Amino acid sequence: MPKPIQGVLPIAHTPFTASGSIDRDSLARQLDWAFALGADGFATGMVSELVRLTFSERVELTRTLAELNADRGVFIAGVGAESTRQAIEYAQVAQQAGAAAVMAIPPISCRLPAEAVLSYFTALAEAISIPVIVQDASGYVGQAIPMTVNVELIRRFGPEKILFKPEANPIGPNLSALRDATGGAARIFEGSGGIHLVDSFRRGITGTMPGMEFLPGIIALWKALQRGDEEATYRLYFPICALVALQLQAGLDGFLAIEKYLLHQSGLFSTDLRREPFAWSLDPETRAEVDRLKRLLDAAVETAAASAQSPHSR
Repeated sequence: MPKPIQGVLPIAHTPFTASGSIDRDSLARQLDWAFALGADGFATGMVSELVRLTFSERVELTRTLAELNADRGVFIAGVGAESTRQAIEYAQVAQQAGAAAVMAIPPISCRLPAEAVLSYFTALAEAISIPVIVQDASGYVGQAIPMTVNVELIRRFGPEKILFKPEANPIGPNLSALRDATGGAARIFEGSGGIHLVDSFRRGITGTMPGMEFLPGIIALWKALQRGDEEATYRLYFPICALVALQLQAGLDGFLAIEKYLLHQSGLFSTDLRREPFAWSLDPETRAEVDRLKRLLDAAVETAAASAQSPHSR
C-alpha cells in the first residue's frame, strides 16, 4: 500500500565530492539521518541545485535517491524544467525509479500566460500515473502561478493527483485563497524553510517541505503544533525564523550556502561545495550568527523533547 504524502518531507541537498561529482556516501548519510529523526520521506527541489545539474546528473540523482530510500518513506522527485518535453522525461525517469510523486515549477526563463502554464502541468500529469505537486517558487524565482490554473488542475485531475506547494508572497493569504478556491480540497505543503510554518499549519496544510539543515527543529516544531503545545511551538519557532531570515537575504544562494555549511559542519557532507556560479557566500560575521542561532535551536529541541514526554504536556 502506498505511503501517504504528508507530514515532514525535507528537501534533500546534493552533496559534491572534492572533484565536483555527486557524493553518494554523503547522500546516504543525509537520508539515514533524516529517517532516524522521524522524517516521513523526502523530496528534491530548488535547493537540491537541480537547475545547476546536467541532464545525466539529474537522472543519476533521482535514481540514486530512489535506491537509497529503500521504501522507508515517500520520495518526491523534482522535475521542473524549461520545456514540457524535458519535464516529462524527468518525470518518467522518476516514476520508473519508484518515486511516489513528482514536483515541478513552471519554466523560469520566460513569463508564460496562464494557458501555457496550465498546458505544461496538464501534459505532465497526463504523462505519468503518480501525483504531481505544483510548486510556485515565485517568492524567490520565476513568476506566480495564477489561481485559475490551480483550480482548473484540481477540477481536471482531482486532489489525489494534483497537490500544491505555494511559495508566492504573501504566503499565508495565498495559501488560504487556494484552500478556499478549491473548497478545501487542495492538499497543500508549506515550503518556506519553516519561517511561515506556524501560520501555515493553522491554515490547514498537509505537510511541510523544509531544507535538511534545521530538520531536528522542524520535526520538533511540527510535533509541537500537532499536540497543541504553544510554549514549545514558539520556543522552537523563533530561532528557526531568525536562521531562515539570514538565508532569505541572499535568496536561493543564501539557502544553499547556509545549508551546506551546516551539513558539512555536522559531518553529514564531506564538503560544503556548491555548483558554480553563485552570487553569495557566508562571511565570518554571518557564519558566527548562524552558529549562535543554531545553538539556541538545538537547546530548544532538547527542551521540546522533554516537554513532549511530560504527562502535563498538551
